[in-house]
Amino acid sequence: MAGHFEATPGGGAAVALDEVEISILRSLAVQLLELIGPGDQPADGEDPLAALFAEGPSEPPTDPALARLFPDAYGGPGGPEGSTGAVKPGEERELRERSAEFRRFTEMDLRSGKRDDALAVVRTLDALSPAQEGGAVLTLTGDECLSWLRSLNDLRLTIGTRLEVSDEDQGEEGSLYRLPDTDPRKPMVMAYLWLGALQESLVETLMP
Repeated sequence: MAGHFEATPGGGAAVALDEVEISILRSLAVQLLELIGPGDQPADGEDPLAALFAEGPSEPPTDPALARLFPDAYGGPGGPEGSTGAVKPGEERELRERSAEFRRFTEMDLRSGKRDDALAVVRTLDALSPAQEGGAVLTLTGDECLSWLRSLNDLRLTIGTRLEVSDEDQGEEGSLYRLPDTDPRKPMVMAYLWLGALQESLVETLMP
């Protein structure tokens, strides 16, 4: 089980983690929470329903990692996300306006969801009972597994953006696997690759 998730009754999963792994995962989840932000809380006397339907930002975040977590719904200047080819003349402004409107009414909910997922990671780690060897077995319910999957993906997107990782870097022959130990990026690269393996293991465990 060490380092790999295994299925548990009821649609959950379990994995053995040592003290260092627990510490790293918790630290990264807390940093993700700090990056996403605390969210807008209703002020004293403010109608909670009014706060619930408050509009969010219309412009994409300036932080590249946040922009990766909350991309434009209709793509940037190059065209809608997932499309090929450039935008036709006159369409770029319309795409920006549509993206701004979509962001204004969805980003607050998206941020709230990502915060909830990262909090689930922190809380499940904090609830662990250490074993004699210094580690613990993390056992997740089905819902907690989904929160972990989403949060692991958010962590990898964030770290990958900070490292400026490209698709070519990630294969077994890619540059990420050939960094010298003296490279200052090496610890973060190792965390990035480990999170990917952990995420893949959890996906495989949950597959029917």
